Amino acid sequence: MNRRNAIRRLGALAASAAALPSSVRAQNVEGAITIVVPYTPGGTTDMLGRLIAQQLGPALGRNVIVENKPGAGTAIGASQVARAAPDGNTLLVATSTTLAINPWLYKKLSYDPVRDFAPVTLIGSVPLMVVVHPSVQAKSMAELVALAKANPGALNYGSAGNGSPQHLGAEMFKAATGVDLNHVPYKGIAPALADLLGGQLQLIFTDLAPALQHVQSGRLRALAVTSKKRQPAVPTVPTVAESGAPGTSGFEAVAWQSIVAPAGTPAQVVDRYSREIGRIMAEPALRERLERDGFEPGASTPAQLAEYIRRETQRWGTLVRALRLSLD
Repeated sequence: MNRRNAIRRLGALAASAAALPSSVRAQNVEGAITIVVPYTPGGTTDMLGRLIAQQLGPALGRNVIVENKPGAGTAIGASQVARAAPDGNTLLVATSTTLAINPWLYKKLSYDPVRDFAPVTLIGSVPLMVVVHPSVQAKSMAELVALAKANPGALNYGSAGNGSPQHLGAEMFKAATGVDLNHVPYKGIAPALADLLGGQLQLIFTDLAPALQHVQSGRLRALAVTSKKRQPAVPTVPTVAESGAPGTSGFEAVAWQSIVAPAGTPAQVVDRYSREIGRIMAEPALRERLERDGFEPGASTPAQLAEYIRRETQRWGTLVRALRLSLD
């Protein structure tokens, strides 16, 4: 009986769907939503994409999948989304690198950060943490500066890629202190962290979350965080500015993440995503978990994100020009 009832209910639903206008039926048979993460699995951006996907799917009654497309300083993933159909089925976890830094680093960028995307919502920001391998004879930023100056070019640092906040954060530190460090770019912070653990690198400027367990276990040593204030996740770790390292007064380097869609995505779809993702980021349990991992959750309207990107593009542009950095 239950089986027959279920079959009758399915038949009734099919008949109802067939009676709807074709445009409405099309909206109800959409495929999965793809969230593109322009980094390798395991980093903060990947973690955020997966947390959002887990909750966005049930909220919309759709399947949501995460697709990692690392490389070229996030340009590979960003270009894929820029070329995607503006049908609401594709989103990008766009970082400060993607939208505000790359335009200053590349003369020929494969996407236009303003023209090719529809801003959806800011999802938050994250400071960096300066982490060294235990073999490095430095237990503070001041000692790291002294070590680097005594051994110019001998210390290698990894980053999530050329032009990433991790890369620029380290270059800001080099400029502020006058030290000589070698940059080794990776396609995401996870492989850089793996080589740091293996001793192939001496230090990295990394998001907090991927490195926390290794710092807590003693496999790595945290020297400082790059925010203006200490982080709840590592309350005993000083900021770079308060570490006593020469030239670092007022030092700050903070990355941010957002969600964007292909340009031309209908405004009502963008607004719906903005509301739903904002609701997800505001959930107390999720906020507590993210703050514990060193991430500061946020939210915005599409218009607010557009204005934030404009301001950040100017700020990072000033830095990149001052450092005379170029990647092509």
